[in-house]
Amino acid sequence: MPSSGWKILWFETIESLNMVWDSIKANKLRSFLTLLGIVVGVFSIIVVMTGVKVLQKSVESSLSFLGSNTFQIQKYPAVNIGGRRAWAKYRNRKDITYEQAMFVVQNATLPEIVAIEGVTGPKIVQYRDVKTNPNIFIYGVMPGSFIANDWVISEGRAFFDDDLEFSRFIAVLGANVAKKLFPNTDPVGKKIKIDGYDFTVVGVIKEKGGLFGSSVDNFVAIPLTTFLNLYGKDRSLSILVKAKSQELYDATVEEVTSLLRVARKVPPGAENDFEIFSNETLIKQFNDLTFALRVGAFVVSLIALIAAGVGIMNIMLVSVTERTREIGIRKAVGATKRNILTQFLFEAVALSQFGGIIGIILGVIGGNVLALILKVSPLIPYDWVVIGFLICSFVGIVFGVYPAWKAASVDPVESLRYE
Repeated sequence: MPSSGWKILWFETIESLNMVWDSIKANKLRSFLTLLGIVVGVFSIIVVMTGVKVLQKSVESSLSFLGSNTFQIQKYPAVNIGGRRAWAKYRNRKDITYEQAMFVVQNATLPEIVAIEGVTGPKIVQYRDVKTNPNIFIYGVMPGSFIANDWVISEGRAFFDDDLEFSRFIAVLGANVAKKLFPNTDPVGKKIKIDGYDFTVVGVIKEKGGLFGSSVDNFVAIPLTTFLNLYGKDRSLSILVKAKSQELYDATVEEVTSLLRVARKVPPGAENDFEIFSNETLIKQFNDLTFALRVGAFVVSLIALIAAGVGIMNIMLVSVTERTREIGIRKAVGATKRNILTQFLFEAVALSQFGGIIGIILGVIGGNVLALILKVSPLIPYDWVVIGFLICSFVGIVFGVYPAWKAASVDPVESLRYE
């Protein structure tokens, strides 16, 4: 008996779906207008969520410029969210001096690497008659900076302690600088000019890519001591710290923070007058910034879907009125109230889901246009595809129940008299 009941339900379902398809084909314009609202609503959700995920993937890849278990300390935050007023507060802070940074280097016991870094620019770098654009930054670094920054040497070598001790005029090029100055030549051993000074190229760093059209490979690294001799110590420096392991990361942050507070004479209980960031904190900040965008897009799209649902209800009510005689005939030949209810409910849900599928496909395609622009691999936000499909199914059920109930409640005698 249970098996027979399932067979009956299966045949009723197939019959209802066939009737839904016949109804959609018979009323193409009406069905198209109904689908349009659902398509727009679901498309809005999927295109935004796909675009945000593509952007997030690109940003995470670009922001992960530090090595693992590594954090950086500097005067200014990596990302300014507070606007001009907050930036004025940061600008009024004291610089992180070379002496303060060296105090941390000499006294920290937990880190694997502590390196000091300075930066100036943008500048022009020249090799013979070839010049870069004036967008190259000059970094003064220590040997440990290469590991802390996750710089991988593709040609030549990095710096040694002797290079700092003797303030050698040597340079390691970022990938873009090497491509610009030495498109068909091995750069190692060649001499380049920076601000009129000759530097011998000893290495090239593997390309890391860019973000929003701005490359992170437009730089030249020189020994920190050489940098300070040329550009002066009167500047704020950064401190790069790599913990020995993930387990010691928090303890390392605490130790280095305490040492720098002592060096900068920050009173007990006062907030830090410097910023600490890592790959994880930068990515979290980006996700926090895009959270409002995702919520706003979802709310607007939900309103569009509700409006589309109201449209489905109105069109289904019109359909019930137009097909009153058809309903009466079906009831007269044995269709039950449940059969009629199922038919019209299936029609509402099928319209909604069909529109949802179209919206999902168009949304994924539209969102991945951004992936082509940012030159990252396309992706499909499977979680939001499922959510979008469930929402449009829910809309079809909610707004299809009343028309279906009204159709099922039609009196067969009265409906047969309907003209």
